[in-house]
Amino acid sequence: MRVSVDIEVDVILNEDGYEVPGVCAFCQRCGHTTESYGQSDASIKRCLALMRETCPEAENNWYVADE
Repeated sequence: MRVSVDIEVDVILNEDGYEVPGVCAFCQRCGHTTESYGQSDASIKRCLALMRETCPEAENNWYVADE
């Protein structure tokens, strides 16, 4: 199933508590979120891959950035 994900470009906290550029992905279906450092297309793709790997509903959806 294709599931749309909202992408937000923002600053996120790294492991040391410092703010760094990043992206956040929000599943429109269940509200699950993932984060990735950087603000490139690769960072967005990483968020989408993490969304699939860490789905709290244990689903194998195909996540796509909402346009």
